[in-house]
Amino acid sequence: MLDALQWFVDLGATVVLPILIFIFGLALGTKPGKAFSAALTVGVGFVGLNLVIDLLTNSLGPAAQAMVERFGLNLTTIDVGWPAAAAISYGTILGSLAIPIAVALNVILIVVGLTKTLNVDVWNLWHAAFIASLVYALTNNFAMGIAATVIYTMMILVFGDILGPVINKFYSFPNITFPHGTAIPGFIIALPFNWLFDRIPGIKNWKADPETIQEKFGVFGDSTVMGFIIGLAMGILAGYDVAGIGQLAIQTSAVMVIMPRMVSLLMEGLTPISEAANTFVQKRFPGRELYIGMDAALSVGHPAVLSSSLILVPITIFLAVILPGNTTLPFGDLATIPFLVCLMAAVFNGNIIRTIIAGTMYMASILYITSWVAPLVTSAAKAASFDLQGQASITALAEGGLWTTWMYVGLTKLFSWGGLIAIGIVILALMIYVNKVLPKKQSQNA
Repeated sequence: MLDALQWFVDLGATVVLPILIFIFGLALGTKPGKAFSAALTVGVGFVGLNLVIDLLTNSLGPAAQAMVERFGLNLTTIDVGWPAAAAISYGTILGSLAIPIAVALNVILIVVGLTKTLNVDVWNLWHAAFIASLVYALTNNFAMGIAATVIYTMMILVFGDILGPVINKFYSFPNITFPHGTAIPGFIIALPFNWLFDRIPGIKNWKADPETIQEKFGVFGDSTVMGFIIGLAMGILAGYDVAGIGQLAIQTSAVMVIMPRMVSLLMEGLTPISEAANTFVQKRFPGRELYIGMDAALSVGHPAVLSSSLILVPITIFLAVILPGNTTLPFGDLATIPFLVCLMAAVFNGNIIRTIIAGTMYMASILYITSWVAPLVTSAAKAASFDLQGQASITALAEGGLWTTWMYVGLTKLFSWGGLIAIGIVILALMIYVNKVLPKKQSQNA
């Protein structure tokens, strides 16, 4: 059974996602032809989105490496990036169990009404496997690893429920949410920052969303031109020659233009499935909603997200230089910064200045957490027979540096089972409040 499931997951997200969307569409009563067309459109959109992300990674990665070399960084922990972290996560028996556990738990929680998020983004369940692997590396207790998988899955589902309205409002994605382990922590971090910004004279009145910037700065505020200017600046910081600077500037400009169009194509395929899901739920469970849990990649094409993220790349490298006690050399996940801040931008309603300020503080904390958790990540990599390529210590910004990682590992280290149980109780209470108590309050006040 596990081998068959692993074979299915190994087909890759661009194959697995359309198959799941097709099956989901049929289950909701969508006509086979329409379900197939929608699934295929989603697959094509996802391929296009990945191509643009690859363009961003392949252009940004070498530029970031060149900046690192120019700064002369000599740090002991290498950021190997999320692909390596995912491979480490799924490289053990414990990691391979994450998907069947998460899928079964998701169905049960929907049936009992403790979540309204149906997570079809099964590939990114590697985040749950990653946390479970770190807990196991810390405790050498398989049962605790399984418990961490269950609790972490519950956490991303309840935040999927909370995020649904936010994503609909900011990104205009109806009945879509992001139960995505890399994106969710940024959302939580942004909330107190937004409260603070609203109370600071001057900053509270700054309007810096892409539309306002374009209105004030004309052609220089256009997202295409902004991408070009940011790429130009990064090329200069990287020490590129004229040709290299020009190519990077055009490539970042292209990403700003093409990525939103690929997201639109993907959403075109998801819309009929989303509508069918809503109709299905309303017939059988009046008053309830159902969100389709998707990869946060759908959000990174927003101009506010991309602009903020590109500016945060050199800032993150600079932070690695100046922060005392940091041992992390940011590298593999620098191109993943859009996933870290995409929901921060939503909280700030697209305000680029707020996203950059809060994002800078967030990236500083991530560097410290990755430095702290690196020994466990390295142990998990060895357990998964991952090729360390001569590196003595490795980590990953996209998961190893998040406050959720710090919470799970820190509380387990301090209190063993007590720490995990405490997290589980808080998350279960939040699920009950969001899906049982809050709807009753809202219906009484309506």
